[in-house]
Amino acid sequence: MDRIIQSPGKYIQGADVISRLGDYLKPLAERWLVVGDKFVLSFAQETLCKSMKDAGLTLEVAPFGGECSQTEIDRLRAVAEKMQCGAILGIGGGKTLDTAKALAHFMNVPVAIAPTIASTDAPCSALSVIYTDTGEFDRYLLLPNNPDMVVIDTQIVANAPARLLAAGIGDALATWFEARACSRSGATTMAGGRCTQAALALAELCYNTLLEEGEKAMLAAELHVVTPALERVIEANTYLSGVGFESGGLAAAHAIHNGLTAIPDAHHFYHGEKVAFGTLTQLVLENAPQEEFETVAALCHAVGLPLTLSQLDIKTDVEEKMRIVAQAACAEGETIHNMPGGASPDQVYAALLVADQYGQRLLQAWE
Repeated sequence: MDRIIQSPGKYIQGADVISRLGDYLKPLAERWLVVGDKFVLSFAQETLCKSMKDAGLTLEVAPFGGECSQTEIDRLRAVAEKMQCGAILGIGGGKTLDTAKALAHFMNVPVAIAPTIASTDAPCSALSVIYTDTGEFDRYLLLPNNPDMVVIDTQIVANAPARLLAAGIGDALATWFEARACSRSGATTMAGGRCTQAALALAELCYNTLLEEGEKAMLAAELHVVTPALERVIEANTYLSGVGFESGGLAAAHAIHNGLTAIPDAHHFYHGEKVAFGTLTQLVLENAPQEEFETVAALCHAVGLPLTLSQLDIKTDVEEKMRIVAQAACAEGETIHNMPGGASPDQVYAALLVADQYGQRLLQAWE
């Protein structure tokens, strides 16, 4: 099998980069449709419009309707075609960005993505998750290309709730361990081939960055200021993890996250918060060294990520619920089958309970 790595055409980040956005966008197109979260537009639209107009660009602003559905994509396409827009800029959170990526795909025009939070590694990916108009999952839209440009304003990210950065750390934390597992098993990644050395190196750099800078970055996020540590963690959460997961591969941690969605208890937690516990469970599943488990758990504790099922509000009928989670995590087509030797529901059930017990003991020891 061929080895494949893919990534956005250009990645740019910096404090107040929105004020310089027009200069970066100019080589891609002259007429832009800006699809933006209404909340984000309330504080960023004036700066954004000035930057683009100063660069000689024409833009039409279209507030995002709230759901990444085919209906919303079609509505925005009509606006873009009426205004003869030759490129799409998405600014905001995950569903806004997924809508912009899908819209640009259907129109066959360039797309630039401007995330305003660093809570997941999705902005750099060639994927949009499409929902129904009422918010139910519809389908994954696999795109032929990654975004032409990803631009992230670190001051805007710093101004967001710090918990969102922690969730991004949780999502990024899985990248190295899942890529490592896929490399060992020779699994096919989302890029359509085996893991490259470059993707594996980015995944490991992502993990090391989180260990070295994660706690310091959280302090900056809580104070809403930009520091070198925050800059590095934003890059790890967004780019290193984005390229790392897509070209390095997914394994048990994300499958266990998906399994946790089969019970209602943890629905109100962020994606990355559940992935963090999935990473701890993967480490138990692969019998990783005790020191490695404790290092990961210590980082989770330091930045406010869950180490136990109780911290995910799973407090009753735990054994019965973990059977459901384990079964769902091992469903056909799940990424847990990328683990070396695969994994059975019984093995995952055992790992879930042991990871929870280990987390409880560490919390008691740290009190």
